[in-house]
Amino acid sequence: MGSIFKAYDIRGTYPDQINEEIAFKIGYCFSDLLDEEDLARGPVVVISRDMRIHSLPLAEALKRGLRAHGVAVIDIGMADTPLNYFATGYLRASGGIQVTASHNPARYNGFKLSRRDAIPVSRDTGIAKLEELVDASTADPGLEPRAGEEQKNIFEAYRQHMLGLVTERQPRLKLAADAANGMGTTYLPILEELNVDLVPLFFELDGTFPNHEANPLKPENLVDIQRAVRDNGCDLGVAFDGDADRAMFIDEKGAAIPADRITGLLAPRFLRTEPGAAIVYDLRSSWATREAIEEAGGVAVRERVGHSFMKATMRRLGSPFGGELAGHFYYRANYTADSSLLTVIQLLNHLRETGKPLSELIAPLNRYFSTGEINFRVADKQGMIHHLAELFADGKIDYLDGITVQYADWWFNVRPSNTEPLLRMVLEARTRELMDEKKTELLRTLGNPVS
Repeated sequence: MGSIFKAYDIRGTYPDQINEEIAFKIGYCFSDLLDEEDLARGPVVVISRDMRIHSLPLAEALKRGLRAHGVAVIDIGMADTPLNYFATGYLRASGGIQVTASHNPARYNGFKLSRRDAIPVSRDTGIAKLEELVDASTADPGLEPRAGEEQKNIFEAYRQHMLGLVTERQPRLKLAADAANGMGTTYLPILEELNVDLVPLFFELDGTFPNHEANPLKPENLVDIQRAVRDNGCDLGVAFDGDADRAMFIDEKGAAIPADRITGLLAPRFLRTEPGAAIVYDLRSSWATREAIEEAGGVAVRERVGHSFMKATMRRLGSPFGGELAGHFYYRANYTADSSLLTVIQLLNHLRETGKPLSELIAPLNRYFSTGEINFRVADKQGMIHHLAELFADGKIDYLDGITVQYADWWFNVRPSNTEPLLRMVLEARTRELMDEKKTELLRTLGNPVS
């Protein structure tokens, strides 16, 4: 059972790893993760689910577990994960649980957990404890409920919140959006109010993902949206993942934009009204991201990979905005939670304000050359990190997340995956030739990449 309790969520295949029995126990034990300030708000937990065929029975079992342990439930129905975060904060709940397996294939399911105001629960802040509690639990699924349940639709509040962040409505732009048959489908009524000519792809909820995997980090899953942008003359394209907390963007030429460039592009918008504010970015991001933040008068704060670390640092520093290479973008105006939809709104605001095409706006941030993230299967991950430290001892080394080695004209990071038995490498250099040279050098040590 331990394998389903991950660094940032609970996830596994249904029904062998995740099923109604485990869902009940997770619900029953969840309140033990909440502190006094959380519990003072109820105790009450917001529950929602994605469109997978087994999400409804898992959500029902989860609710039974919560209620059997005296925790009331607000069920907001089928929802994207950012809506669960919004509801948890907006309704002043003790916590929230979204039933989803994010971008994973149809046979997977799981749970994303948060405390009050959408504070994330990670392995370090509760998931490890929850694993122990669930393993030891003897709670009977037949227990009678000790707390109530309320059904609530808060989409209208969500819609108003999102539309309230639109600052520019002219000129009318053309937007292509690929929902991948996932929860991004629910954004349709809001997207249609953004003064855009919308080109929608795969906006039919289907947990079997019949068109392509709902993972926009894989280039093969961007082919449809790239074609739609080019064929329809769109100004912008967006591809959502399965639970719609992540997004990847396409410029008007059909080129995919690395998410760290989006962070660098949007950061100055927040710094205009908050000069000197901290903008948080993950350590895989380009040097150009840090430079864009600093050039705009901000404090660039480098953080380890993972939404729980990013959000904690943003809260501590009062940061208005942050972004990760994996396509997560975080907003203080949204309970310091991820929002792919708000990122669409911010990009449309920026395009309208500048009157420039997206490719032109991004071009100054493409000043370095990156390998992107490459995976390696390594038996002794810590041993390899130690070996790299010896090989590159003449560089500037830090261990914020794995190992980062920086030189004047190139750098790399190698870190253990939090979700898979892999090492992940990112390398960047000032020239393509140097990037290729150093990539070859690292591959001689790390071995052959895996998909």
